[in-house]
Amino acid sequence: MIVAFLNQKGGVGKTTLALHLAGAWSARGRRVLVVDADPQASALDWADQRLREGLPRLFGVLGLARETLHKELPDLARETDHLIIDGPPRVAGIARSALLAADLVLIPAQPSPFDGWASSEMLRLLDEARIFRPELRARMLLNRCAARTVIARETAEALADQDPPMLASRVGQRVAFADAARTGRLASESETGQMATRDIEALADELDGLAQ
Repeated sequence: MIVAFLNQKGGVGKTTLALHLAGAWSARGRRVLVVDADPQASALDWADQRLREGLPRLFGVLGLARETLHKELPDLARETDHLIIDGPPRVAGIARSALLAADLVLIPAQPSPFDGWASSEMLRLLDEARIFRPELRARMLLNRCAARTVIARETAEALADQDPPMLASRVGQRVAFADAARTGRLASESETGQMATRDIEALADELDGLAQ
């Protein structure tokens, strides 16, 4: 399965989600490859930091920030159980190519009305891709979410009736995610990462259910 994390708005946590989902699936014995399709190469930086720290390689990370993803990724996907695309912000050509390559598109949004509005460009690109791939599935994912806050509830309600639908899983605003980005680790490798790990495991469970 090819899963693409895409949103034309930057700073919504695509890289963190892509790497942690890859880690969760890898821990379940899956063959996983993360394709860093963002010219900023944050996933590659994380992998390099992990190498410098002498930590074991859990899954592959490949840099491929170009508009030919839909031509190149199917061959790579045949060698994996899951290929995860960490998409770029504000690079419509690469995003379009990722949409044409993906089986499932996940659109992260933070609990803010502005994130809902900013996702509109991504939804337009999704509609364009479905002209060529009407079977393309997509879901919204509420990320960096404090579940009990009013704004989180209001954002979830605003997105609930939207197409694409929103996943039941929500990923919280966790310090362990920030530490992981800095150290080349995953939240599951941190003593304080239990809640973050539970969030990611719930996301992986829900996506496994969608794949069946």
